[in-house]
Amino acid sequence: MLQETLHVLEFNKVVSLLGLFTVTVPGKALTLALRPLQEREAVHASLQRVEEARAVREDKGTPPLGGSHDLHETLDRAKTEGVWLSAAALLEVAESLDAARACRGYFGNEAMAPLLAADVGELQLLAELREQIKASIGPAGDVLDEASWRLSDLRSQIKVLRGRIRAVLESMLSNSDYDGVFQDQIVTDRNGRYVVPVRADYRGRVKGFVHDESSSGQTLFIEPAAVLERNNTLQSLRREEQREIERILLELAAMVGEARGPLRRNQEILAQLDFTCAVARFAELTKACAPQLTTKRQLELREVRHPLLLLGSDGRPRAQKTVAIDLRLGKKHDTLIISGPNTGGKTVALKTVGLLFLMVSAGLPIPCHPHSRVYLFSRVFADIGDEQSIEENLSTFSGHLLRMRRILEQVDGDSLVLLDEAGTGTDPAEGGALALAVMDRLRAIGARTVVTTHLNMIKSCAYLESRVENAAVEFDPETLAPTYRLHYGVPGASSAFTIARNMGIPAKVLDRANQYLGSEERDGLAMVEQLNQVQNRLEQQLREAEELRNEAAAEQRKRLKLLKDFEAQREKLLDKARRRAEQLVNETQGKMKKLLKQARDMQGGDGRQQAELMRQVRESREELPTPVEVKRQRHAPDQLSEGELVRVVALNAEARVERLSGDEVELNVNGKVMRLPLSALEAFSPRRFAEAKTKRGGTKSQVDRSRFNPRLDVVGCRVEEALPQVERLIDDALLNNWKDISVVHGRGTGALRQAIQELLAHHRAVTSFHAADNAHGGTAVTEIELGD
Repeated sequence: MLQETLHVLEFNKVVSLLGLFTVTVPGKALTLALRPLQEREAVHASLQRVEEARAVREDKGTPPLGGSHDLHETLDRAKTEGVWLSAAALLEVAESLDAARACRGYFGNEAMAPLLAADVGELQLLAELREQIKASIGPAGDVLDEASWRLSDLRSQIKVLRGRIRAVLESMLSNSDYDGVFQDQIVTDRNGRYVVPVRADYRGRVKGFVHDESSSGQTLFIEPAAVLERNNTLQSLRREEQREIERILLELAAMVGEARGPLRRNQEILAQLDFTCAVARFAELTKACAPQLTTKRQLELREVRHPLLLLGSDGRPRAQKTVAIDLRLGKKHDTLIISGPNTGGKTVALKTVGLLFLMVSAGLPIPCHPHSRVYLFSRVFADIGDEQSIEENLSTFSGHLLRMRRILEQVDGDSLVLLDEAGTGTDPAEGGALALAVMDRLRAIGARTVVTTHLNMIKSCAYLESRVENAAVEFDPETLAPTYRLHYGVPGASSAFTIARNMGIPAKVLDRANQYLGSEERDGLAMVEQLNQVQNRLEQQLREAEELRNEAAAEQRKRLKLLKDFEAQREKLLDKARRRAEQLVNETQGKMKKLLKQARDMQGGDGRQQAELMRQVRESREELPTPVEVKRQRHAPDQLSEGELVRVVALNAEARVERLSGDEVELNVNGKVMRLPLSALEAFSPRRFAEAKTKRGGTKSQVDRSRFNPRLDVVGCRVEEALPQVERLIDDALLNNWKDISVVHGRGTGALRQAIQELLAHHRAVTSFHAADNAHGGTAVTEIELGD
């Protein structure tokens, strides 16, 4: 039954199409012998290999399989000892090994194609055999001089002797004593011996042996006696040459015979690769993919197309557009009844289900949505078509019954059954009843069944059986043409009157036919028509909603892209700013080092100049961009201190806190005093304080190194008083080239210590700081290490 099913579902036509895309004889033979596989693992592996081949083809182009030949006869001949192979056959062996070597490199990427890489990993390159053949046989299939030293020597002798013979004969042709004797001034060959063309009436002028004559009898081809001995020697050398060639071919044939096992396995692998690449090409042209294999006995074929409607018999894509359909079976329903008008696509839908299932079972991808799901039934049966059997004296109905009997004899619970036009070919009532009984039997066995019909009796089954579902083939009443889409949950009207009107049947005839319909039948047809119209409207609304959803998704993707582009531009600008900041840091640090060196060189000199230099150092340090992002944050009243610097939000200006008063603060903004609420201010993080001034209004920065005290005591000072002293300590230390200093701040509440350490954490001159050990004050003292 399988062979008949493969035929009616046109599986052989798909196989023939695949054969067009093969490039080797063994690959084509393997393809044309394709049948559904038995094991789920084999199906999965085949589908995965095809996906790998598509990926490799996309990355590397056409696979290098063209040099692989059919070696069956050659290898069968080589297994017989003492039999030599022709040079052409040996050359095919070498070229097949070249193809194996090329495929190793083409498919060898384990990351991209793990299964195919494993396959080509089994190829045996047989480098010694390949090189020996290519060293002995030329590209044109001739045995090369280099095949053996003896052959090279013989051919050298033959070349020299041929030259001497030709020289003698050409001398005769040009000799004036023979004027008019020769028909042409050429040296030719007869039976491997050099001869000259002599006029028949001058036969006696040239002594020698006649080897041939022209068709007219006017020219004799004579081997002159002067070259007879040399021609004999030439013939002897040529026989020796042939014996040496046969010895070489026999030796190479023996090598092929010893390697015939690996060579056969190579051919099997290359044929399989050729088949896989042909399927990959077919998948590319039909936009096919591998569906998901499920262990549940159901089919969910989404957006499927019949492959023979996509490609012509020549393998080229068809011009007309093919409508994708959805087919589902087995999830909630065991039986699907497809109904609708003639020429509406019912049989095409049925064949599509069967053919695509067979293709997946054979390890082939199908034209479908990748989320399609296919269960691998162990058997598939099909009763499609109404061919009468003249030989068996069977009518259309009898043919259906015969096929139905065979199905019932073999079907089991793991079968897929396809019945086209169930119940036709006889009285509709009896035929419909018989079809329903067969459907009941198949459902009781557990088989999954797809049925096409025109009979209302069969369509109504879906309303009586919960495991049976109707599907209508869509028919456009405006264009009076089928759309081929399936609507689930409603039966399809046959639309016989509509189609008849479209085909030109007179209106009076159609009106009369309508009178023959009973009122119940007319009402039933009208109800089906209304259901189909409602279904069409609902699906149109769903399509419009889907379009809106897709448009919204596209807009969202567009916005995300804009955001991504903005972030990329922002990152680019930040990177540019960072590089500029690094440049400024390097320039400013160089300037600071230069100023510090000048200040140190003035040790003991003019204090005012030294103070001015230190002021410039501090200003340069303040100009340095901080690597830490400045975060602005609101502070509660008890977090601000007098002398602290804040930002006035409305003015975007910096101000000094002069006095705190509840929820208000008295500020100095560029010399002007104002009162503002805390909510109008932002503090800096880290906190910043205005520099305290000395009584003399100047800043003393220079001290003698001998008088410099690296230990500063700020116990009892407020934060705004202590921080400027710490900064001056650091400046003095830098000026005096002092690396280790310390600040005594006491323990107390820890606020002073925290403020000092926060200042140190962001000071560029500070390399590290930590609490002193217990012997030197512990947490009441912070020890500081300075850099250059």
